[in-house]
Amino acid sequence: MKQKVSFWEAIIILAVLLLLLSISVINLRLQPTIPIMFTIGLLIIWAKFKHFAWQEIDTAIKDGISVAIIPIFIFLLIGALISLWIKSGTIPTIMYLGFRLISGNFFLPSVFLVCSIIGVAIGSGFTTISTVGIALFGIGISLKINPGLVAGAIISGAVFGDKMSPLSDSTNLAAAVAESELFAHVKNMLWSTVPAFLVSLILYTIFNQNSNISFHALQGTISALQSDFSLSYLTLLPILLMFICARLKIPAIPTLFGNIFLTVILIIVQEPTISLTAIIQLISNGYVAATPDAALNALLTRGGIASMMNTVALIITTLALGGLLMHFAIIQSALTPLSRKIKSTFPLVLLTICSSIAINLLVGEQYLSIILPGRAFKAIYKQQHISGLTLSRALEDGGSVINYLVPWAVAGSFAAGTLGLAVSDFLPYTFFSLFSPLFSLISAATGLGLKKDK
Repeated sequence: MKQKVSFWEAIIILAVLLLLLSISVINLRLQPTIPIMFTIGLLIIWAKFKHFAWQEIDTAIKDGISVAIIPIFIFLLIGALISLWIKSGTIPTIMYLGFRLISGNFFLPSVFLVCSIIGVAIGSGFTTISTVGIALFGIGISLKINPGLVAGAIISGAVFGDKMSPLSDSTNLAAAVAESELFAHVKNMLWSTVPAFLVSLILYTIFNQNSNISFHALQGTISALQSDFSLSYLTLLPILLMFICARLKIPAIPTLFGNIFLTVILIIVQEPTISLTAIIQLISNGYVAATPDAALNALLTRGGIASMMNTVALIITTLALGGLLMHFAIIQSALTPLSRKIKSTFPLVLLTICSSIAINLLVGEQYLSIILPGRAFKAIYKQQHISGLTLSRALEDGGSVINYLVPWAVAGSFAAGTLGLAVSDFLPYTFFSLFSPLFSLISAATGLGLKKDK
């Protein structure tokens, strides 16, 4: 007979698993997929020691992964769409328009806005920081603006774009874990995202140092965009279709399929001689940029179904771990004493955000900061008839956006290494990440933007 998991046994198991993951990811700097698989193996050994049947273990893993079947399919469609949007000129057009927004007299708010626009367009904060961000950082340094301020504006814009883009893997993941519809999740995040965005924009304007600047450094990139891609408002039709579908509340899968078909038509109109084989290759393996601008090539060589496989592998293994922890009632046993005391929405949202931040600090992996608290608190949200949209927003506001502020976290160390600064240099100026959880808590306290399930 299998034995019931006690509170302290659950606490010890979670502490050991989190310690192993943190050592592997932070100290040994390993990719998280393999350490997670190792912890799954240890958990299975413990389960057999507790006399759980193999069938139960299989069921736990299947149940854990099953919630991600639709999101994984969405990830594959997103990979295909990114490469097609680059080839058709959709993403290059958005980049071009973004560069034109930069103002010398309002450099910091311009940097924030441009990185936000490009981040939404490509759905990757890492890519925005490592390409456009580096160019803008160099310009800011040449103007003798505080490097921490410039980096903070770049990272804030990149995080905003990553958070609000339907192409973002973390955004799709948060919606999947909370069992929320993707576009409904993005729309509901506006309650915390818009105030954080506006406050950030105001602060960057206040901190801005007016400068007359020559954008010669960007001319090469702008020229490469103009010469190598079809830049026109016609290429923005897929974006328009995305907004129309969101307005009509059409689910993500038909929306993405519609965008893929429309974008393929745009490509054929622009290049009538393109072969079916070339289009299939583009969808499968992504777009490879070959412009004279190396930074632009790094930004636009991406997409394709193959590019999503590492993310898919990480999500599958992490959800399998979460499925085991939930099926064996380990998380429930650890949270039961605390959850019994939660009688209203605000402390539940506060606990969710604090748990996501704690996992960021302990493990340093933004996917785990979304998945583990999401799996832990989803049942409590349902019991209190609080919409999963509130959970998915709290997971993003305490999870993915905070990862950039942790020195040993994946995103924090990436941003610091890419821009050549310590996290402590830009942390005080990464206003968007700092204010997102605050406004999420204000929403929970006031009831603004909260939905109840019937």
